[in-house]
Amino acid sequence: MAISKSIRFLGVATVVLCIWLVLQVFRTDGGGKLGKIQKMDKDPLLDITGEPEEPLQRVDGDNYAPDNPKSARRNATLLSLVRNSELEDMLMSMRDLERTFNSKFNYPWLFLNDKPFTQDFMDAIRKETKAEVRFEQVPKEHWEVPPWINNDLYLESVQLLLSQNVQYMSKVSYHQMCRWNSGFFYKHPALLNTRYYWRVEPHVHFFCDIDYDVFAWMEDHNKTYGFTVNIYDSPESVQGLWPETQKFMAEHKEWLAPNNAIKWLQDNEVRPDNHRVANGYSTCHFWSNFEIGDMDFWRGPAYEAYFNHLDRAGGFFYERWGDAPVHSIGLGLFEDASKIHWFRDIGYQHIPFFNCPNSPKCKGCQPGRFTDGEQWLHREDCRPNWFKYVGQG
Repeated sequence: MAISKSIRFLGVATVVLCIWLVLQVFRTDGGGKLGKIQKMDKDPLLDITGEPEEPLQRVDGDNYAPDNPKSARRNATLLSLVRNSELEDMLMSMRDLERTFNSKFNYPWLFLNDKPFTQDFMDAIRKETKAEVRFEQVPKEHWEVPPWINNDLYLESVQLLLSQNVQYMSKVSYHQMCRWNSGFFYKHPALLNTRYYWRVEPHVHFFCDIDYDVFAWMEDHNKTYGFTVNIYDSPESVQGLWPETQKFMAEHKEWLAPNNAIKWLQDNEVRPDNHRVANGYSTCHFWSNFEIGDMDFWRGPAYEAYFNHLDRAGGFFYERWGDAPVHSIGLGLFEDASKIHWFRDIGYQHIPFFNCPNSPKCKGCQPGRFTDGEQWLHREDCRPNWFKYVGQG
């Protein structure tokens, strides 16, 4: 029996539509263009996740070869602050990122340490990549406790906050690290001529093949900062951070971005106790053990003045202000929120939290998993607030 032209046309149209839908799934973010979510009833990572929106820069011939002096690589580096004793954990992270991304794009690695690296450390690291590798020491003046910190007051603060179960309060090196990551890493002499960085910590996992140049994507789409995990902080550790931020902003209203994320920073509905203890701060922050960023933002006048204000206030030592909330508040106040990107397609784990996309490019990561720890850890997810006030971009 002959098939009518109208039925044949309908069949062809259906096939074309199906192909188009498949292409959209695998060529677009599946969320980068989506708007706000007033209530997150389902994790967006359960939906099929593709790459972010075009244009995407890819490997083409030898355009990313490690020895190509005219390569397509942007002005960027992979960056790790690591101790000699963390070699095995650093190798684990490095192997994952080389396998999923950098074996294709060959971006240089820069390893920093407050102590000299051992030869064994450097030899082992160099074996894991074809890309350029550099090892540098943090300048003493960037790392040491500043002279305006009162040691007696610091010791009193340690005892007080330890009684409130604030972790790492007694470790001076932890305070030094948080301060350095907040306001000094981008001032290291080895980074002064570099614009973009991808922070890579020891003992993390990357699960998904990344077949586009993330640094090129950041630059081409005018993005300042990329994150994967967005969580709440311990409010006891940052009780003075928001009051000091308010003091700063009272004198510098001109630096508040018109399209800011202050509602995300000040939300008091989901975790009202956090908001109360932290004196008006929701404690939401980008978990900065993963961050892909533009150092020109940190070097800008607004963030630099803000960091200097916080530094003189002493909260990096008298409390436990981390670089994650400091970075996040700076971005949430001074940057256009549309320039902050959720890399939903990059599978990532730093114990105990995950970013697990539903994608054929990912292996070993259960889609939508936020944590494999205790059930109560699920309440630490602050993405619902970000989606509510800013969106999924």
